[in-house]
Amino acid sequence: MVLFCGWLQIYFVASRPLNCGNNTTARLSVVIGHLMTLGLRRALRFALMAGVVCGVTCCSTLAQEEQAGAAQTRAARPTIVFMTDFGTANDAVAICRAVIFGIAPPDVRLTDITHQVTPFQIEEAARFLAGVTGYYPAGTIFLVVVDPGVGTSRKAIVAKSKKGQYFVLPDNGIITPVIERDGLQSAHEITNRSWMISDAISSTFHGRDIFSPAAAHLAAGWDFTQAGPAVDQLVQLKPKASVMNERGIDGDVIGLDDPYGSLVTDVPGEDFKKLGYNVGDKVTVQIAGKSVVVPYVKTFMGVPVGESLLYIDSRGRVGIAVNQGNYATKFNVAPPVKIFIPRKDAKSKTKQ
Repeated sequence: MVLFCGWLQIYFVASRPLNCGNNTTARLSVVIGHLMTLGLRRALRFALMAGVVCGVTCCSTLAQEEQAGAAQTRAARPTIVFMTDFGTANDAVAICRAVIFGIAPPDVRLTDITHQVTPFQIEEAARFLAGVTGYYPAGTIFLVVVDPGVGTSRKAIVAKSKKGQYFVLPDNGIITPVIERDGLQSAHEITNRSWMISDAISSTFHGRDIFSPAAAHLAAGWDFTQAGPAVDQLVQLKPKASVMNERGIDGDVIGLDDPYGSLVTDVPGEDFKKLGYNVGDKVTVQIAGKSVVVPYVKTFMGVPVGESLLYIDSRGRVGIAVNQGNYATKFNVAPPVKIFIPRKDAKSKTKQ
């Protein structure tokens, strides 16, 4: 811009009219002045264009810097993601939230996965946790209280994954699928009393007394390695896994997609596709020892309302559902139960 203004001043000086009379030298000066003016005009046009480009670039850079600053500000806000099997019929969740708000900084963001985990079902909680964590950034704090062993020798821990996320939960295997996917940086048992509630510690409500305060202190910027001694070996959950053989796939119904009552299985969609079925085929499936025939479709409306279907759910697993109905209620299925899906050509091979 300084260059632009300098050229502008020179242009106005050089373009002033000269009163030369009949003086030859003066006439020559006029000619030279005109030539300089033509050159300066071209330079002026270049300077104007450069100024416009510079202005646009500067504005764009400023906008990008402002956006980056806003994103950094958003990322700097601590986030706690909360999950329990407490339900919503009592005050347990509200009390835990109150403890967090009393310790964490005012700008903390507190959100929920669910508080409707089937009571005491560690495997279900682990599945929900693994399904959600991939969508949150590094620095997120996950607070999980599904704790059938509360008050026993089981450890209360704070762990950090190699993705940079924090987990405050009981050491009962809930974190296993996340660590298998993202890796573990380190874990520490929560024994430091300054990380806990100031009152006496209950033997039955560690969600209030230990886990919620610890998550809040993390949100306040406390160093998780100061919570207590390192834990070298975490409890490992051994989730059920389907098995493919020459007959088909043996698996389990591991849960329900509530409130719809659709069956969630441990059968990967990619394995199912290896059985030879195409969309539109009828599939004979054994659920809890009973044979049912369901069409393989892409989505619920692939069958009439009230009809059953087999589909690949949003997490890539085989699901069984009723279009606009509740499969578990309609057919009285309560997980966990066995499921078997035969290969498409199994019957023809048997006849041969």
